[in-house]
Amino acid sequence: MKDAPDLLFFSILARHPSLAAAALELGVTPPAVSRRLAQLEQRLGVRLLNRTTRRLSLTAEGERYLEEGGRILREIEGLERSLGAGADVPHGLLRINATFGFGRRHLSPAISEFRQLYPSVEIVLQLTDRALDLTAHAMDIGIHFGEPPERRILARKLAPNRRCLCAAPSYLQGRTEPVTPRDLHAHECIVIRESNTAFNNWQLSDGQRQEMVKVYGGLSTNFGEIAVDWALAGHGIILRSEWDVAPYLRAGQLQRVLAPWEGTASDIYAIYPQRHHLSSKVRIFLDFLAAKFADQRALEASNTPVW
Repeated sequence: MKDAPDLLFFSILARHPSLAAAALELGVTPPAVSRRLAQLEQRLGVRLLNRTTRRLSLTAEGERYLEEGGRILREIEGLERSLGAGADVPHGLLRINATFGFGRRHLSPAISEFRQLYPSVEIVLQLTDRALDLTAHAMDIGIHFGEPPERRILARKLAPNRRCLCAAPSYLQGRTEPVTPRDLHAHECIVIRESNTAFNNWQLSDGQRQEMVKVYGGLSTNFGEIAVDWALAGHGIILRSEWDVAPYLRAGQLQRVLAPWEGTASDIYAIYPQRHHLSSKVRIFLDFLAAKFADQRALEASNTPVW
């Protein structure tokens, strides 16, 4: 990325809050980024970014350069894809967004294996506490939980994902376990602020009925792994994805609560802009990811079931 053309350089710079953050992705020093930006602005004869001690912001000219330059970059990428479509060998930059916990525990190892198979694909994995707008942040793929948003994007289901209520035996010892969803009012519930929805409203179903329960507790976080750690330490009940808690359920470190009530399903999807619907790197990566997750679930199912 050190020799990226000006349009690509600026698109990378514009999606970061500081020169230092952009320099990290570009693989250069912040002074080098500052010099190149100054040279670009001098060549164009306009100021593209407002610089403060805390963050960068686009000028009106910068917004125009980013918008129209992004369109040109996408056209070039499409041309290169069409020229190389016959070979069907993935190559180029692939930018992926996922949430912290799933990205670190499940996506990162899969990317490592994919990179060994396809070394011509350069991958940038950006982890956030909530899904990014793919277009605004120049992402190629986003990993999304639950039904995909109604936007001009495509979606592919990668794996089913059930969500269960569970707690550590140390928390349940000496307490009356909940029998109905409303019994959760009498318990410490660990809540996770991972989306824009009301974080302490748990939507539950037993397969026939649905019920919304407002839960309470002394601990909340925007990072799911921390919530699991607190549950393991005996601080309360969590509502969490099977992808996160299945190993602990099998080991007896956590146990299901209130079965057969579960959280509403939150299946795992890959979402991507329409311009990538024929991209070999996106298609082959998603094929690989779906097969990887299917193998993982089959292996887990062959062990002690948790449902």
